[in-house]
Amino acid sequence: MNTTSKAYLVGGGIGSLAAAAFMIRDGGLAGSQITILEAAPLMGGSLDGAGDSIGGYSLRGGRMLTTDNYECTWDLFRSIPSLEHPGQSVYDETLEFNEQHTAHSQARLVDRRRAKVPVTSMGFSMQDRLELLKLSKTDEEVLAASRITDWFSPEFFETEFWYMWSTTFAFQPWHSAVEFKRYLLRFMLEFSRIETLAGVKRTIYNQYDSMVLPLHAWLVAKGVHMVTDCTVTDFDHRFEDGLFTMTGIHCLRNGTSEILAVKDGDLVVMQNGSMTEASSLGSMTSPPDKHTKADSGGWSLWEKLAKGHSHFGKPAIFNSCIAQSCWESFTVTLNDATFFDKMYQFSGNESGTGGLVTFKDSNWLMSIVLAHQPHFPNQPESVKVFWGYGLFPDRIGNFVAKPMADCNGLEILVELCGHLRFDVETVAAANCIPCRMPYITSMFMPRTRGDRPLPVPPGTRNLAFVSQFVEIADDVVFTVEYSIRAAQMAVYELLHIDRKIPPVTPHAKSLQVQFDALMKAFD
Repeated sequence: MNTTSKAYLVGGGIGSLAAAAFMIRDGGLAGSQITILEAAPLMGGSLDGAGDSIGGYSLRGGRMLTTDNYECTWDLFRSIPSLEHPGQSVYDETLEFNEQHTAHSQARLVDRRRAKVPVTSMGFSMQDRLELLKLSKTDEEVLAASRITDWFSPEFFETEFWYMWSTTFAFQPWHSAVEFKRYLLRFMLEFSRIETLAGVKRTIYNQYDSMVLPLHAWLVAKGVHMVTDCTVTDFDHRFEDGLFTMTGIHCLRNGTSEILAVKDGDLVVMQNGSMTEASSLGSMTSPPDKHTKADSGGWSLWEKLAKGHSHFGKPAIFNSCIAQSCWESFTVTLNDATFFDKMYQFSGNESGTGGLVTFKDSNWLMSIVLAHQPHFPNQPESVKVFWGYGLFPDRIGNFVAKPMADCNGLEILVELCGHLRFDVETVAAANCIPCRMPYITSMFMPRTRGDRPLPVPPGTRNLAFVSQFVEIADDVVFTVEYSIRAAQMAVYELLHIDRKIPPVTPHAKSLQVQFDALMKAFD
């Protein structure tokens, strides 16, 4: 690209922000050549975190991080300065924080008796072990669009391993067998320590404040144009020398339509699809609204682009069944430490050291996590915040006689206190904000090769895709790493950057890792 060319990034999630950073750091572009277009009022996409101690804090979720993987993520954040620690990068401060606050869960699973389930054993039968081995050795072309249930007996889904693995990564039995296999291989190091979550790393605050904001600040300082409240509704294109070429971007800003001309030499990077499309918030007195694809703009944009273009993927594979991709999270703001103190007495974990606590007999399959406090930079010392979610929001609760999807924040707290055998007065000073996400695991839907586009599809001149819905060999979706790796791949190919992208670390090929996993499987 020359100094007059421009790059337009559609969507302000971590993928687009990372792509802009790679364009500047490794591609030599000036920030002034880059424009990011975001429909929401803030950048960050699915990595959100907002609120205050009065109205309550809310975040849709937090992704798991590790320093044994996440190669592209840390390659980027080694270059992004910390907002709070001068002279340190975001990577440096995250590493230092996790050296001070190590994870060692002592209450990973809790049963209906409020007893901590022994989890040093995975609970496998020999049949379970053989089925796991068979799946891990089966080629993706053979697995094709099959589901996890196609490869395991019903008893497998009652093992301690399944409860821990499925709630750590948010797998459902009907999800993609290919993706499940990829997770087994990518996180084989975690297999042998899943009961303590010892490999899980956390950022100092929620990931919006700890990752998005420093990256956003760095990009703004470089001169990147950040355009919010701007909905992209369509694209113009033509074929030049047989290549699909973007020529225009249709935008809607403040009720006014405009078309941005994409000139020769310009680039368009699009976030195709979103796992938090059509999400909605409830309150202590109201459940979240039940939004659908009709309330989403992102899916329709990808559908328009993919129509008649086989290399651009098949969005319908991922967005056609809310019942199979929906779950609900909740964020709780507490004005005293009573709940946290009781959780410490029960679990043996101070906040920030325990990771997920899963109530395995919960009809909602509810889990909570008490992160290190404060979880938000503006959080008063007297205020505590924790997060939780339920994988089965369509089921009637154990203590509340309605589905989680129909519950307000107070009812979710009643259900939680029931599982913990806490008096409801424990959360009398609480504000629980539920969040319904109809497409949160849509990227786990069974798929085959070609259902997701490559970061830079063949037959295109100036277009790339960056999201959880692109095809990357060996890597796993529902991770920050996947978006950032896709961004790095797209930018390096578009700009012909001669720098090696950090490869996926092949832990599963290590004899030591294989041996440790084998020993854990036979515990």
